[in-house]
Amino acid sequence: MSTPPIPARPGFLALELDGDGAHPAAWRKARHTPAELLDGTRIRATVLAAESAGFHVATFADGAVPGGTGITGQLNALQRAAFAGPVTSSIIVVPEVDTVYTEPFHVSTQLASLDYVSGGRAGWLVAASDSAADAAAVGRQTVSGAGLGREAADSIEVSRRLWDSWEDDAVIRDVATGRYLDVDKLHYVDFEGGGGFESGADAVGATYSVKGPSIIPRPLQGQLPVVVPAGLLASGRPSAGATDALLVSAPTPDLLAAEVAEARSALAATAGGAPAVIAELDVVLDARGQAAEGRLAELNAHTPWESTRARFVGTAPELIELLTTLLETADGVRLHPAVLDVDLEELAQLVLPSLRRRGVLAPVQPDTTFRQLLGLQRPASRYATARHGADSVLAGPAASSTAHQGENND
Repeated sequence: MSTPPIPARPGFLALELDGDGAHPAAWRKARHTPAELLDGTRIRATVLAAESAGFHVATFADGAVPGGTGITGQLNALQRAAFAGPVTSSIIVVPEVDTVYTEPFHVSTQLASLDYVSGGRAGWLVAASDSAADAAAVGRQTVSGAGLGREAADSIEVSRRLWDSWEDDAVIRDVATGRYLDVDKLHYVDFEGGGGFESGADAVGATYSVKGPSIIPRPLQGQLPVVVPAGLLASGRPSAGATDALLVSAPTPDLLAAEVAEARSALAATAGGAPAVIAELDVVLDARGQAAEGRLAELNAHTPWESTRARFVGTAPELIELLTTLLETADGVRLHPAVLDVDLEELAQLVLPSLRRRGVLAPVQPDTTFRQLLGLQRPASRYATARHGADSVLAGPAASSTAHQGENND
């Protein structure tokens, strides 16, 4: 078996900023009041700390408020990302947004708005909830099994079409004629969902249709990069280029390295360019004179930490070696600190500076878009391309006919 190709460019690091940390008992070590989760104070502090540390990407998970924390509510991931975008200048903000129980039209327009408020530093972390409570909250049947992948693929596709539904120069602001838009450069998307409900084995039926166009001008990036957990989208289901980055997970660090290599090999022949590969890693570091094992045991005594991701528990130098190894094959690594207020300090002071000295991390530059970080070109609107192609076909015979008429007149 051949060795997977090593990325030609230095890698990047993403940091999950949901709540107080990845450990369910992280709130016990938090340095804030519950109210700060609702007024933006906590979001501002953590995202600015992550940006100052040199992280390239901040992700925001979504979901129900954990019980036993004394917290009765929180802002959803898109709201937190939208707050973080304008207060930062270099870190990319990527909220998790569900594709099953959230209207695709609203998803696409809210993400387009996020791209504007962040100056093009936005992405979309795709989620597909199988929660009966989430379904009941919006009055829908529960979606499960293969239906989750179908719903996710449909939501991605309709969002991309809606982002393309305004050509880049659709807004003309013609004062003389009082025209704000060139209506010929807005397009219907005419999308019909393939279905996600399952009354029987893999039963499929139309679940929604979207006429379009969008109510938001085309995003600054043209299309936001879409990050998808590995295994969510069935092979061959999404159209070419539906996924821009793939989140890869495994139970242990050793298995994670192998899984990343396998994903890299499997994606090598992907039509239209292989998606970026991002490894998922939980992190517990030695901190404040306490060994990582001791910190983890103390937290687990309150609430056991159950996670499907690989978990690193140890010293900063050991984590540096692991990340260096992972970034030889992966394009990036997303870290899930056990306790944000504790582990982020260690990452900022000990881990990221060392990785940067080794040259394994891409430079952090203000106003870098997510597409630029992933090495992606800004795509043209599919509708503009189709319209220009049709114009060329029509112009060809017409021009030829005119030329012949001129010759005959001579």
